[in-house]
Amino acid sequence: MTQFTTPARPRGKVTAAWLAALFGVLGIHWWYLGRRHAWAITAFGVLMLALSSIYPLWWDSPPFLILIVPITAGFIEALVFALKTDAWFDARYNPGMGEINRTGWSAVIVAIFSTFAGSMVLMLGIALIVLHVYTAMGWLEGLNL
Repeated sequence: MTQFTTPARPRGKVTAAWLAALFGVLGIHWWYLGRRHAWAITAFGVLMLALSSIYPLWWDSPPFLILIVPITAGFIEALVFALKTDAWFDARYNPGMGEINRTGWSAVIVAIFSTFAGSMVLMLGIALIVLHVYTAMGWLEGLNL
């Protein structure tokens, strides 16, 4: 008896990097790469976004501030995908298909975008967290910000 299987589609390194950079908070790149437990990352991101919408100032809520971690992880993972060699990516995510990815400047553009956008988002997140904690502890009473 012969079993027929659908050949796996090759995964693109630059596509995975863009998905990680833009939608890392929801783990969309996990789905694209076929990683196990991708549903958990997506469920966590959706749950934190839903919980933050309950607060009057959604950007100043603890669930939204917790999302800084997966957002930053997405940018870091985008950098890893963009800066690793094509052979490494193909061996890991396209096993047995030979050399599929031949990236050039597109991977560099993703790396530059991830570096700048990721650092700005992380600095904004740290500033929001510090402001939230200082306000909650009463250290900013009497100051006009």
